[in-house]
Amino acid sequence: MGARKRHSPRRGSLAYSRRVRAKTMEARIRAWPTRSATDEPKILAHCGFKAGCVQIVSIDDRDKVPNAGKQLVSLGTVLVTPPVLVLGIRGYSKDHDGKHAEFDVYAEDIPKNIAKEITIKNIAGSIENAESRLKKIKEIYAIVAVSPRAAGLEMKKPYIFEAMVSGGDIQTQFTHVKESLGKEIKIDQIFETGATVDVAAITKGHGWQGVMRRWNVKKKQHKSRKTVREVGSLGPISPQSIMYTVPRAGQTGFHQRIEYDKRIMIMGNTESDEIKINPDGGYKHFGLVKGDFIILKGSVPGTYKRLIKLRSQIRNAPAKVNKPNILEVVV
Repeated sequence: MGARKRHSPRRGSLAYSRRVRAKTMEARIRAWPTRSATDEPKILAHCGFKAGCVQIVSIDDRDKVPNAGKQLVSLGTVLVTPPVLVLGIRGYSKDHDGKHAEFDVYAEDIPKNIAKEITIKNIAGSIENAESRLKKIKEIYAIVAVSPRAAGLEMKKPYIFEAMVSGGDIQTQFTHVKESLGKEIKIDQIFETGATVDVAAITKGHGWQGVMRRWNVKKKQHKSRKTVREVGSLGPISPQSIMYTVPRAGQTGFHQRIEYDKRIMIMGNTESDEIKINPDGGYKHFGLVKGDFIILKGSVPGTYKRLIKLRSQIRNAPAKVNKPNILEVVV
C-alpha cells in the first residue's frame, strides 16, 4: 500500500463464495451426527414450513449467565410440521471413492402425487434381497416425502429427501425403517420439547446487488471520480486479471445456509387449546396454522412458506434435554 497511513482490511467474508443462486428450493444436508451403538436407532431429520414469528416469555434456565432464573422475552419462529411419509430404504457402502447406493426398497402403496415424482428403481428387488446385502452396508437412510398441502399451502409437488438413520448396528437400523415403511412419522416421534436442532434452508433472495450491499464496501469520498458506490481499485495493471478476492456486484441472497443450535421451545397441535398460536386473521403471507407445529427460539433462514429441514444437533449436544418453562406466547 506504499506510504498509506491507515490500515484498510478487506471487506466481506469469502467463507461462502461463490455466492450464486441455489439450484433448488430444497436445502441439502451433507453431514449427520452419529449416535452410540448402544442407543436405539432413530431417524435424524424432519421438516417444516415457515409460518411467522412470535414472542416467547420464558424463564431463562441457562447456567452461569446474569439472567439465570429470571424472565426472558425472546423471538420465536413458528414452523408448521406436517407428518412425513416414509417411502423407502436406501443402503450405502463405502470405499476409497466415497459412498455408493447398494439398494433401494420402496413401499408398496405410494400415493399417486408422490409416485409420479420419483423413478422407482428397486436395485435390490425386494426386502429379502436387501437384507442379504447388509454385510457391506455402512449407512442406512430413510427416503421420506412431505406434501406442502398438508401444511395448508397450495403447492402440489411434494418434497422428497433422504434422512439418515443412526444408533445401534446396521441390522437394527434397517429393521427400524422397515417397520415404518409406508407409514407417516410425526415431529414428536423424532424430536422432543427442549431439544436443540440444526436448520437448513434457502435464504431470502435479494437479486443483483452492488458491492456496498453485497460485501459491505465503504463509500468513497463525495469528490471521487465517476462514482462513489464502487470499489476504488480492481487490482494492478499487470497482470490484466481480476482476482476472485476483489468485491464485485452480483447475486445476493437465495443461498443455501445451515444454522446450528436452535432450541425447540414449544411443540404442539392447533386442535388442542393449550396455546393460542394463530393471530387474528392468520400470519401475514401464510395464513392460519393447522395441525402440528413447533416454535424454535430465534430466527430461521428463508422466507415464509419455505421448506425448513430440521436435523438432530451435530455440535455441542447436551447430555440431558431440559423442557423450557414457558410463561406466555405473544402472537
